[in-house]
Amino acid sequence: MNANDPNRVIIFDTTLRDGEQSPGASMNTAEKLRLAKQLEKLGVDVIEAGFPAASDGDFEAVAAIAKALKKVQVTGLARASHRDIDRAWEAVKHAAHPRIHTFIATSDIHLKYKLKMSREEVVAAAVEAVRHAKSYTDNVEFSAEDGSRSDRDFLCQVYEAAIAAGATTINLPDTVGYAVPDEFADMVRYIRENTPNIDQAVFSVHCHNDLGLATANTIAAIQAGARQAEVTINGIGERAGNTSLEEIVMALHTRQNHMQLTCGINTENIYASSRLVSMITGIMVQPNKAIVGANAFAHEAGIHQDGILKNPMTYEIMRPETIGLSHNKLVLGKHSGRHALHDHLKELGYELSEEELNIVFKQFKELADKKKHIVDEDLEVLVTEEFLRTADIFQLQYLHVTAGTTVLPMASLELKIHDRPVRAAGYGNGPIDAAFNTIAKLTGTQSELLRFTVSALSGGTDAQGEVTVRLRENGLVALGKGADPDIITASAKAYINGLNRLEYLKANPIKDRQGL
Repeated sequence: MNANDPNRVIIFDTTLRDGEQSPGASMNTAEKLRLAKQLEKLGVDVIEAGFPAASDGDFEAVAAIAKALKKVQVTGLARASHRDIDRAWEAVKHAAHPRIHTFIATSDIHLKYKLKMSREEVVAAAVEAVRHAKSYTDNVEFSAEDGSRSDRDFLCQVYEAAIAAGATTINLPDTVGYAVPDEFADMVRYIRENTPNIDQAVFSVHCHNDLGLATANTIAAIQAGARQAEVTINGIGERAGNTSLEEIVMALHTRQNHMQLTCGINTENIYASSRLVSMITGIMVQPNKAIVGANAFAHEAGIHQDGILKNPMTYEIMRPETIGLSHNKLVLGKHSGRHALHDHLKELGYELSEEELNIVFKQFKELADKKKHIVDEDLEVLVTEEFLRTADIFQLQYLHVTAGTTVLPMASLELKIHDRPVRAAGYGNGPIDAAFNTIAKLTGTQSELLRFTVSALSGGTDAQGEVTVRLRENGLVALGKGADPDIITASAKAYINGLNRLEYLKANPIKDRQGL
């Protein structure tokens, strides 16, 4: 597909940067790298891999992604300062296609209360930032933070100056989700008509979902002439989240007859990408979420079911297979061999070495002894838990609980802490509370449990239980996730995963992270 095609929309994915700013959704480097590889397979054009100046962990992850990916553009976010831009370039310079993305606020409220700068000073800072970024790479994006609440004529002035300084992409963010579609589209048209050199840069938009209008605003902007959409998988992000990649892509795909626009996304990889983001971040997808929710292709009403049986297009505007959701999944069991497991993992997007396959195969056999059939979700959990959390400080070795109507709930368990085994027993109001209390005693942590949710990975009474917890300690918030056929074990895994994420945040303090 020709990237210069005027009818082609560039998909800029910021799941690893803006998406990670969802409360508690921190990812370690291994998790970010795995997700970045999936995004490349998905076919996104640009990956915003992080904010290198925010923390050493962010810098290391961006650098690792830049070195690993060969097809997509990799960008790092930077404020309009030499230090941030230098740090961003150091992180992305080894990418096959590096980009620097720099920004400064342009709304009067930000200028007055946050920046304490005049409009003239902001224009000068934007120009200097773009010029400095341009000294490193020809691929520079400039964003006007809080653009949707900025004066239109001032925006045109800033964008004209940024493009003249060398920006090849200019971005209009709806930072606080304030815009409505017709207003936002009109703003895009106004900027395009009143910025003399606008044809020298790609026009991008970045919308937040505070009013539930992020996708609608992005579609409206695209129809008004924008040609880059900044999105996240599952719409995750700060506050109410960002424009959802899958919604934009499938709107373009399904309504191509109306919009006559295309993008380069391999739609059959959408569902797998959604699942991976959910598993890594611990943020569950709501059942009625468009495109990737559990109910998106479910039909309960009798009239709907009758129509679907006669012709699926009576009530489905898109086929589930289009996003990679197949109803004919290969089911593995205890008699399945190593070759069958290896082939199926490759279909799911997991390229494992012989050593890694041996480890997963052992775990697979142990799980197969507990439940009759193993489905895709079970395999994803095995791979994720085994290879994306290798740097964990706390590791569960065994757990034993006693509970009932006539006994005091008690848990005894063994953890490895920095590879050193420790054991303890403790009591609680129930078996899960007892397990959590004992884990907290062994780890010496004092986190507060903010949320606890349980769901099933698949159908059937032998389905693995998937537990998500939200923990807070010393102002830091982290999500933890665990899965197991035994719900108490799944809960313990989730709690320990959350504690490990808190430890990661403690070791990688965020100096100053801002978003668009």
